[in-house]
Amino acid sequence: MLAGCAATGALLLWAWAASAAGNPFLPVAGAEFRSTLPSGRQDKVVVRGFLLQRHPVTNAEFLAFVSTHREWQRGSAPVILADAGYLGHWAAPLDPGPGAAASQPVTRVSWFAAQAYCEAQQARLPSWYEWELAAAASATQRDARADASWRQQILDWYAHPAGDAPAVVEQGAANVYGLYDIHGLVWEWVHDFDSLLPADADPERFCGSGAQNLQEKENYAVLMRIALLGSLRAADTGHTIGFRCARDAGATR
Repeated sequence: MLAGCAATGALLLWAWAASAAGNPFLPVAGAEFRSTLPSGRQDKVVVRGFLLQRHPVTNAEFLAFVSTHREWQRGSAPVILADAGYLGHWAAPLDPGPGAAASQPVTRVSWFAAQAYCEAQQARLPSWYEWELAAAASATQRDARADASWRQQILDWYAHPAGDAPAVVEQGAANVYGLYDIHGLVWEWVHDFDSLLPADADPERFCGSGAQNLQEKENYAVLMRIALLGSLRAADTGHTIGFRCARDAGATR
């Protein structure tokens, strides 16, 4: 028993250290850009500079959070805030187990749980426009959306069925901001996920004829993200959706 407690304590200590040193908040330069969202809103949007975590929040980092915020442990979170699948792949409320490696992105977390985690880090979930701006960057360009080869790399990921466990973070290359895994591992919650689809849009048809009122139609992978996020409820969870946190530029912990 003592050995088990010691092991758990060591993992939690590692998780907090990893969160502070291994998953820092990096600056994303503000910009005016043409969003994929319906052009009826505005032709271009202006996003102020902000900070975004280097990679998606991991199982180890989320374990440290639920260990000190017991109300967010599996079995404790109200069903109105997290559905029955919440952290359902973990071996126990305080044990991710072999099916959820420490360095894999945490999944099966609701919007409410993700927002609570970010608030505990004196942070927040990014807005859609913030996420879209960061996600438009390649390893060499701030806006690579016109690069057909870069778009194809992203589509290649979508072409493969999602497994139950994503790969570990930071196995590929970072984009120009130093951010990892915005594409290729998991979908990510954004703060305003529930305002992405037009009021009369049907998520099941959105990626087909329902997407005709969107801009940047060649960036089909981004349209798929909008469709998925717009179809979710804040208490929903899934094995392909995770998150990372953001802060306003100049914010300090």
